[in-house]
Amino acid sequence: MNALSAQAASSAAALARRGTPRSTLVRNLWERAIRGVLGVTAIISVAITVGIIAILLRETVAFIQLPEIELTDFLFGTTWSPLLGAEKHFGIWPLICGTFLVAAVAAVTAIPLGLITAIYMSEYATPRSRAILKPVIEILAGVPTVVYGFFALLVITPALQSACNFLFGTQVFSGYNAGAAGIAVGIMILPIVASMSEDAMQSVPRSLREGAYALGSTKFDVSMKVVTPAALSGIMASCFLAITRAIGETMVVALAAGGLAHMTLNPADQVQTMTAYMVQIFLGDAPAFGVENLSSYAVAMVLFTLTLVLSIAGNLLLKRFREAYE
Repeated sequence: MNALSAQAASSAAALARRGTPRSTLVRNLWERAIRGVLGVTAIISVAITVGIIAILLRETVAFIQLPEIELTDFLFGTTWSPLLGAEKHFGIWPLICGTFLVAAVAAVTAIPLGLITAIYMSEYATPRSRAILKPVIEILAGVPTVVYGFFALLVITPALQSACNFLFGTQVFSGYNAGAAGIAVGIMILPIVASMSEDAMQSVPRSLREGAYALGSTKFDVSMKVVTPAALSGIMASCFLAITRAIGETMVVALAAGGLAHMTLNPADQVQTMTAYMVQIFLGDAPAFGVENLSSYAVAMVLFTLTLVLSIAGNLLLKRFREAYE
């Protein structure tokens, strides 16, 4: 041990002799420069966020101040038809309903599959299997969202229609529907749930598992009654992050969910989400400075507020259920 310490000290001294000695003044200036660059980078990030919020607020206020807009109708109305008919309606709730319906289907698809996958990789898979399986799952996060949109249109929707036709004698699902879009979004967010939950389970101390095994628990008991509760804060964080990602998804819902904004909880119906509406406005024939254009900023403000509330709620739950181990 003494020989190893002496060898390490000798190597450190040799490395020190190779370097160029610097004065204290130069070192302090270098450290201040690095600190300044890092601080400016952080300030730029905050400034971009503040700028986005300021633009959304400015355009939203301009939208609300238009003579044909009533704030109560926008916040509590159940009819959204800014592009059709002589009388335009701007009740936000059909878009919120469509957004949360797609997000709910995505959560029902991704959370159970993601948690089962995480438990398998953390507690049952061999190191070799885990080394292969985890990167393969994480590849799903890198697939372009437009591919998921076409997958929902060409694979999931026909599969749902065929299954309903076999079971009920009718297709039930329309060509554009919230169910297929939600399942595709669920597949897209599956790596978030699986990977983050598996990381949380891996961080559970091994002593907890060994204590449970010493009491006669099976591997299933240890997985479900020890590891999963101990990693609950990390699992909940992964679920909230995945749901927030599903709410903000654009391309999949624009391609597969349809374009009809109405109040429904039926995943077989077509719906329009908040992000899909914004895509429709900016890619459609709406006037660049008309009420339709300004309404997209107001919708974006509502979407930003909803995701912010979800993120705050996720952080509060994370602190509430966080477990600290030595």
